[in-house]
Amino acid sequence: MAFLFRKFQQAAKSAAKSPMFGRDPRNLQFETDINRLFLYTSYNRLGENAEEKDAEELIGMATRASVSEQQMQVHENVHFQIKNISQAMDGALVPDVGPDQPDPAKVSPKEPQRKGLSFAVGKGTASSNIPAIPATRHLTRHELSQAVKDQIGYTLDIKPSQVPHKDAGQGLFISGQAQIGSVLAFYPGVIYSPAYYRYIPGYPRIDASNSYLITRYDGNLINAQPWGTGGSTREYWDGTDCLDIRANNVSELPQSGSDRMWRILSNPLDSTNKKFGDLIERRNPLAFAHFANHPPKDTMPNAMVCAYDFPLSEKDMRVYIPNVVFGGSETANMKRFGTFWFKSWSGSRKTEESETAVIRALVLVATRIVCDEEVYLNYRLSNAKRRPEWYVPVDSEEDKRRWS
Repeated sequence: MAFLFRKFQQAAKSAAKSPMFGRDPRNLQFETDINRLFLYTSYNRLGENAEEKDAEELIGMATRASVSEQQMQVHENVHFQIKNISQAMDGALVPDVGPDQPDPAKVSPKEPQRKGLSFAVGKGTASSNIPAIPATRHLTRHELSQAVKDQIGYTLDIKPSQVPHKDAGQGLFISGQAQIGSVLAFYPGVIYSPAYYRYIPGYPRIDASNSYLITRYDGNLINAQPWGTGGSTREYWDGTDCLDIRANNVSELPQSGSDRMWRILSNPLDSTNKKFGDLIERRNPLAFAHFANHPPKDTMPNAMVCAYDFPLSEKDMRVYIPNVVFGGSETANMKRFGTFWFKSWSGSRKTEESETAVIRALVLVATRIVCDEEVYLNYRLSNAKRRPEWYVPVDSEEDKRRWS
């Protein structure tokens, strides 16, 4: 198996040289990442009984298949793993139902505990609109974490980072061992499509006081700050537990001429009237991708981000996807012009993808065997802005392509 692993690693490193990829820098990096994820997750799915001919066939597919075909296979591989992870949590949390016992799925709905801004301004959803909260076993987050580890071989811990810098803070650690291509963690929080950027707390300088933001290639942004370290139960979660969702602090920031122009074009909007949320398992022991740090100097990342479109048709798995979508099911077509997104009024053909309701999430995938160590993720910070002093580029060319 080690021999096959080396072959896959070599194939992944040469991905960017493939002539089938586009030459636009940003698309090139996207396609390179898809190719690597195809190899990593397919290798994982081969399992321990994989033979050399199987590996050779997959490597050949990686050179012949189109990017869209590889992307579909990556999604299938990741979804297969997440289904297994969900079943592991189900096995630990869902109580056995005897013939004379009530169905736990028919528990009366409860009004979610209101606190912070939600309590102050009266934000909330009428209890009649809140789905029933099924009964679960009274496990602590630690107990659920151990149960998941027993089933899949690993879980996650949050501990002081080993990065030698005063600003490193907490880090993400794996307890146990995960194979290459394993889904290590979910990136939790509130998902904002480009149509709702102006509702992001702190907009337009959203990263001024929030380091828990991440953006997919398609423009969907995830804010993990309200998730924090999760919770202690399964609950109706609307993503407003930890912060003031009205962006009213940006006026205190120093403003240049470009800042003022940005403010004129991009006024922050009040989101208190936007009601959204879903039933979420807040004890999810893998919902901590936002604690992964950038690797220190002379250290390579052992994980990479992977876009994952969770199909809402998988109702039994929904509670284990630690995300809510801002605006709920509302959608809007957007076009990008430079750094701005505008609503598009031009007609477009409906595709099968657009008609399928999904949650546009992110997960972390292992790029090698990871065992009882800190999880590192290449942040790929833009070189167009001043980078923090702790940031050491893993690959400067990748950084440039990602933000070109």
